[in-house]
Amino acid sequence: MTQTLYVTKRDGQREPLDLDKIHRVIDWAAEGLQNVSVSQVELRSHIQFYDGIKTADIHETIIKAAADLISKETPDYQYMAARLAVFHLRKKAYGQFEPPKLYDHVVKMVEEKRYDAHILADYSKEELEQLDSFIVHSRDLDFSYAAVKQLEGKYLVQNRVTGQIYESAQFLYILVAACLFANYPKDSRLSYVRRFYDAVSMFKISLPTPIMSGVRTPTRQFSSCVLIECGDSLDSINATSSAIVKYVSQRAGIGINAGRIRALGSPIRNGEAFHTGCIPFYKHFQTAVKSCSQGGVRGGAATLFYPLWHLEVESLLVLKNNRGVEENRVRHLDYGVQFNRLMYTRLIKDEMITLFSPSDVPGLYDAFFEDQEKFEALYVQYEADASIRKKRIKAVELFTLFMQERASTGRIYLQNVDHCNTHSPFNPKFAAVRQSNLCLEIALPTKPLNDINDPNGEIALCTLSAFNLGAIEHLDELEELAELAVRALDSLLDYQDYPILAAYHASMNRRTLGIGVINYAYYLAKNGVKYSDGSANGLTHRTFEAIQYYLMKASNKLAQEFGPCPKFNETTYSEGIMPIDTYKKDLDKVCAEPLHYDWDQLRKDVVEHGLRNSTLSALMPSETSSQISNATNGIEPPRGHISIKASKDGILKQVVPEYERLKNQYELLWDMPNNDGYISLVAIMQKFVDQTISANTNYDPGKFEGGKVPMKILLKDLLTAYKLGVKTMYYHNTRDGASDIQEDIKATPEDDGCAGGACKI
Repeated sequence: MTQTLYVTKRDGQREPLDLDKIHRVIDWAAEGLQNVSVSQVELRSHIQFYDGIKTADIHETIIKAAADLISKETPDYQYMAARLAVFHLRKKAYGQFEPPKLYDHVVKMVEEKRYDAHILADYSKEELEQLDSFIVHSRDLDFSYAAVKQLEGKYLVQNRVTGQIYESAQFLYILVAACLFANYPKDSRLSYVRRFYDAVSMFKISLPTPIMSGVRTPTRQFSSCVLIECGDSLDSINATSSAIVKYVSQRAGIGINAGRIRALGSPIRNGEAFHTGCIPFYKHFQTAVKSCSQGGVRGGAATLFYPLWHLEVESLLVLKNNRGVEENRVRHLDYGVQFNRLMYTRLIKDEMITLFSPSDVPGLYDAFFEDQEKFEALYVQYEADASIRKKRIKAVELFTLFMQERASTGRIYLQNVDHCNTHSPFNPKFAAVRQSNLCLEIALPTKPLNDINDPNGEIALCTLSAFNLGAIEHLDELEELAELAVRALDSLLDYQDYPILAAYHASMNRRTLGIGVINYAYYLAKNGVKYSDGSANGLTHRTFEAIQYYLMKASNKLAQEFGPCPKFNETTYSEGIMPIDTYKKDLDKVCAEPLHYDWDQLRKDVVEHGLRNSTLSALMPSETSSQISNATNGIEPPRGHISIKASKDGILKQVVPEYERLKNQYELLWDMPNNDGYISLVAIMQKFVDQTISANTNYDPGKFEGGKVPMKILLKDLLTAYKLGVKTMYYHNTRDGASDIQEDIKATPEDDGCAGGACKI
């Protein structure tokens, strides 16, 4: 007599094992997909049944079996595995596959203090029932497996101690929309909620981690990027540290400008003591950054900025490398080194660069950002002043040290501070841009804090989202998407909390947004153009012109409804100066595409009515958020047709969009002959993007004699980027061969490892 085996269900009940039930679930997950096999998944599951086996364990084994079958030849297993994972996720969240009614769900979650109570205060039961009718829960089945695991790991509301999940994706999307438009007039807000819900749930607009994981919860801080400037005093250093802790704990990535801190040996209190220099204070900031884990969503991370001409620069440039000892290294921060025209000129002319402590050269540090002619005059004056402490070093030696450290760590970044101020929405006389952020795409004014409650300080926040270029068939679709994105993010500025006064004042006065793109590699592939040969230049020019034009038009429309941002007068837009007026004209030799939109009329409208937002565009990496849309990340070329990304949930495989049809159209990263085409495309984008761009450089040592990348190649790319007006450079990636086995294992912005291996020079 055969013994009947029993399974243990999620609620603890036991029932007889039903193999047909398991088969039906797998069959359902395979419906309509190409080249997937139910029997193959069942065979690979190798489930060892025993009495009392948990149904959850059976389900997880089947999901893993389907995920393991994801390949270039059988990409649809990523959707089969995703459907099985969605089934499992809903069972964990609701005890059943069918989600509850929205109103009942919200009431329960508010009672448990997992959702913000304002949802029930702002929306009636009837309105929530109407919102429920907008929801299309079957859109959960459009996710890839990597997307479901990212949702489960980072974005869905959960208890991060026990791992219990409380919602599924469509509730996330509808409630983000409901929260962001809660203060709109009742006769129009449901229309905006529906339109925004459709845009995000159909992957046309991509939302960043802080918004997806935070909006609808009681924690109201959703800015992705926080820029904090430090002054040259103990009070300011301590205030900066306090601000870092507050914002890291609330999911934000940090940019720290520490360029004002005086150099080692500088006098303190008229020579009563001498200064310990930058490194002890950088260590202090590192401790602040690493003290919190961003609510369990991602680890704290920051990039610290300083000028190339700082007296301690030779010691600062090596802080991240693996040589040296703990006392002279600060390895868990990333660094942004600041350049300008004079630094490049000294390199080109094979001249010397003079290093100063900012405290010894009055006016030089501020002029570095505000006025290039004034900076050069002061710099030459101080070079000739024998009474001022200084050090001289050959420009080529200093640039070489910078490039060696950038290559060996992958994470020493570059900011061209003159481009950030001359091709900027801000008038540098009133609001100079003195730093960027963790991912090198934000360029906003800051002012140092003298204490944590300093009303005159300015902490810059930027709220992000992105258009999915792969989901757009015609550029005129961007008009509607731009209006939805600008309205939603502008509402978020009023919706969120501000733990520090300096951040509140800056946000309310400038109302800065940063809207970028994802899926650019797919966009190029489906349009039959490539990164490296110039064929994508015209398309890129037309696309980013349309993006900036429609974003500005949307913000202008908002200004007519709600008024311009209070410090609109500190922008160059208030003078009628558009991005098309200030870009580097060297770019015209690379791309002669004409303008296609009515900028003259927009100029008149902006001067007359203003803009609601000082900035509107920024191109961010979107490493994890792009996975939700099954998109290629940001503007980067993929390293392989399958991305294999390490996460806390294990290895996630994701196939590029439309692989079967477009596999020969994708230009893979290491197939590109050099960085020239990519840098040109970044420069074309930068012509229109009013903030900046997370742009990478990539090198394959195997293409060079002796397996070494020549320094002249590295410096040439640096100079090309500067000549074409590129504002910032992000990762330096080096092909080391190891990652080729799995095609694409990437370091993400929140990782703390090297983003490119070691480069031999």
